[in-house]
Amino acid sequence: MASSMQNNRVSPPGYCVCCRTCNMWCWRAFKWLPVLLIVSIVTWSYYAYVIQLCIFTIESTVQQCIYLVLYHILLIMFAWSYWRTIFADIKPIPEKYKLPETELEKLLSAETEDAQRTILENFAKDLPIVTRTMSGSVRYCNRCVLVKPDRAHHCSICSRCVLKMDHHCPWVNNCVCFHNYKFFMLFLGYALLYCLFVMSTCLPYFIRFWKGDFGMSGSAGRYHIVFAFFVALMFAISLGSLFGYHCYLVAHNRTTLEAFRAPMFRGGADKNGFSIGAYNNFKEVFGNSPNLWIVPVFTSAGDGCEYPVRREHRLQTFSAPHDARYDSMGTTRSRSENGDSPPASHIP
Repeated sequence: MASSMQNNRVSPPGYCVCCRTCNMWCWRAFKWLPVLLIVSIVTWSYYAYVIQLCIFTIESTVQQCIYLVLYHILLIMFAWSYWRTIFADIKPIPEKYKLPETELEKLLSAETEDAQRTILENFAKDLPIVTRTMSGSVRYCNRCVLVKPDRAHHCSICSRCVLKMDHHCPWVNNCVCFHNYKFFMLFLGYALLYCLFVMSTCLPYFIRFWKGDFGMSGSAGRYHIVFAFFVALMFAISLGSLFGYHCYLVAHNRTTLEAFRAPMFRGGADKNGFSIGAYNNFKEVFGNSPNLWIVPVFTSAGDGCEYPVRREHRLQTFSAPHDARYDSMGTTRSRSENGDSPPASHIP
């Protein structure tokens, strides 16, 4: 641990600043390729569905209008959610978690792991953290020089620590985390509905073309409709499994990282340590306003740093300020607002 506190990287001989800058911009451009691929597929699907199916193939005007209205509603919600997931404002870790220069100097000059652990424990004693490393010490990031808040992790792609990190998704070129997890869930849900709608409305014409009844469709239009059906089917299968898995994670209040490695508390690992009941788990991500649950606006509860935990972990938590407590969704309220005097803690 002592050697890991320092992160000195020596560039190879002849490696100039210009080359480093060029590599950085090339890497940034490369990371946008999956997003451009998704945008290209959606753009093509718009042409295939609106132009080739609705305008050139469907003969009924009423059916055209119904299909076009429903299609554009799903497309707008899908694109809106995708945009918010990509360009969400991923806020940095609060300053109170960062080691000041004096503490950092002590940490780097400590000769033993026990001394380093003591320094981190003393610094973190007033921080609202309940999770630990596998060895029981405070979770510390030597790259960002900070104590990690609960559920925060360092993303090697973004080169920063991220609050409630779920995973880094190349398809959105962003970390899926506290600040955009609701948008990511809506993106998956609307993308799945979009694919199912395209697939179900193209299916009758796909069967007709398969039987040789081409109607008013030209050869190029037939191929676009057939390909649209197969592409929608392929993505629906993939999105269905992914969306179902993340619905399971939301219901159990876990991230993808926590599903693979349970968070460690003072009493040991507990994969359900942050679970407060399926409904409360859902509201922690989607908020308390039902009318905004399906709209890609930020309504998630809390600040991304502090979370309610299960009853058995209550006595292991930090000593919270005497003038604040958590409500059922992990937000803080003063005693004067609650009208009672129990100490601040986490709900079961």
